[in-house]
Amino acid sequence: MRAGDAALLADTGDLETAHRLDTAIRAAALPGVVDVVPGERTVLVVTDPARCDLGRLAARLPELPLTAAEATAAPPVEIPVVYDGEDVAEVAGLTGLSRDEVVERHAAATYTVAYLGFSPGFGYLTGLDPVLHVPRRESPRTSVPAGSVAIAGPYAAVYPSASPGGWRLLGRSPLTLWDVTRDPPSLLRPGGRVRFVREER
Repeated sequence: MRAGDAALLADTGDLETAHRLDTAIRAAALPGVVDVVPGERTVLVVTDPARCDLGRLAARLPELPLTAAEATAAPPVEIPVVYDGEDVAEVAGLTGLSRDEVVERHAAATYTVAYLGFSPGFGYLTGLDPVLHVPRRESPRTSVPAGSVAIAGPYAAVYPSASPGGWRLLGRSPLTLWDVTRDPPSLLRPGGRVRFVREER
């Protein structure tokens, strides 16, 4: 469906199809398409109206061959973590696990970047152990340091920059997730895989 005068919003119904459509649109290099933004169940296709007819584009999208998302073929991005976060003990209490079990379960999973949002480079990561699905804090922090590794609901994430936030903090990473001098600026991309690697303090 149209999203304003210069974009289409395709409802894919699920995350995997959204990633596959994102890959297909980028591979097709369709004239006039200037950006593709996958979400959890949607793909936003932004165009230059002077070079793209939205009606023709809408008819073209269902015809694109959907293959495996490019990012899934790449090796996982490894994110080193020191698990000394302020909320590890609280998560342990909420889940009935020990602190070490919380860390072990978080580090054991392989995650997929569902989509980017909230702030530049902030990846919503799926694949979190269901036992660690805990709610956000009732009172968000006014500032969460960059590099904070956190969980909330079914997602894990790393804060790419200092910002307010209500996710539960498990640890910290020295990696720079968002760098405007890098191409692309974001270390993470939708469909990519992520592993957290435990490090000592």
